Amino acid sequence: RFRTLQFKAYSLGCTLYSIMVPQHEQITAWLAKLPFVDAERIAFYGLSYGGKSAMRIPALVDNYCLSICSGDFDDWIWKNAATDSKSLRYSYANKAEYEMYEFNLGGTFNYSEMAALICPRPFMVERGHFDGVAPDEAVAYEFAKVRHLYRAQLNLGERTAIEWFNGPHAINGKGTFAFLHKHLDWPAPKAAE
Repeated sequence: RFRTLQFKAYSLGCTLYSIMVPQHEQITAWLAKLPFVDAERIAFYGLSYGGKSAMRIPALVDNYCLSICSGDFDDWIWKNAATDSKSLRYSYANKAEYEMYEFNLGGTFNYSEMAALICPRPFMVERGHFDGVAPDEAVAYEFAKVRHLYRAQLNLGERTAIEWFNGPHAINGKGTFAFLHKHLDWPAPKAAE
């Protein structure tokens, strides 16, 4: 269904995020008003298309106190445009996922620039070595720019991290959960005895 919505949004000069961002603004504003919700601890953690959303939505919705991108962080411009034989495994250039292309995104923002829009809020990437989204090298290349911004330029190194794990396109929940506990100031559960 989301592909149909994206197609319709394109005809209006918009994207699916033109619909999703206002939804998230309203959802987080509503959550913040609930007596049992701490408005300062509303975070975004997304896998796959949710990881794609974790890059775009918190960059525009300040109500999220942090963002975790799982199973999607990479060099987005390369992923959309690469046509060499080694890259086609990862590229959208030979896939039927027509909704992935976003007008002029390559000329404006790659993933490191989206993370810069999330900054100074905490930001983390969760990366399985066997995730078919992108090769480790493309992820490391793009994340190095994020790390440089947070650590070298802004002295906020403790607010960004990447967790590499031996696994596929999945939530690992180890380093990311520790990141959430740290930045949400929420105690970790006691280990089972």
